Amino acid sequence: MISSFALTDIGVRRKLNEDYVFACDGKVGNLPNLYIVADGMGGHKAGDYASRFTVEHLVEEIRACGEKKPRDIMESVLLSVNRELFDVAESDAERHGMGTTLVMATIVGNTLLVANVGDSRLYILEERLRQVTIDHSLVEEMILSGDLDEKKARNHPDKNVITRAVGVDRALVVDFFLEDLSRTKAILMCTDGLTNMIEDEEIERILQLDLDAQLKAELLIEDANRFGGKDNISVLLIDPGSEEEDD
Repeated sequence: MISSFALTDIGVRRKLNEDYVFACDGKVGNLPNLYIVADGMGGHKAGDYASRFTVEHLVEEIRACGEKKPRDIMESVLLSVNRELFDVAESDAERHGMGTTLVMATIVGNTLLVANVGDSRLYILEERLRQVTIDHSLVEEMILSGDLDEKKARNHPDKNVITRAVGVDRALVVDFFLEDLSRTKAILMCTDGLTNMIEDEEIERILQLDLDAQLKAELLIEDANRFGGKDNISVLLIDPGSEEEDD
């Protein structure tokens, strides 16, 4: 049986939480379950508006979507909500240029389907922790091209420059990933407020502890704040269960 726990924190330095999280272990429209983590950006509280608007409209449109295939559902609603958010940004000077990163997932049987835009991430824990999504960021592009070392990337001055986000353009390109969950112990979805503060090795150490999901989420956020808490921090942990439990 699938179970999840989500936690979001303002961090140490921010005055507003621009992250927004949704988790439902049961059906949402034609999807068997749904998990979303978003990290808004923009001044005048526009980032807060962008993440909330995007997640709430995605959930609403998924519930109304007539598509049957999970990928078709996710792609259709993402493209639709992207246009809606872009139109709001274009019509409101205070929200012009706003947008949000987004990572969205659903588990169908023993398969994980992930949609990603921006630099919020999804990891799976098997014997080791593995990042599934690929950041849409300037630094990630420099790493992939061989122009930047991964260790130096953590402190690069352009670390927070993202190259793709929901709402910033009328057109949107979404990355999709499929993962077999037969050896997966846990799934982690999070904003960069976690991953910019804590190394993957420390995240893995906490996820391997013999604790429930709530305590693990609390430890992750405590660590991120202890190491600076420079941004909002959101953590969504999913226990995918097992085929035996689902039968």
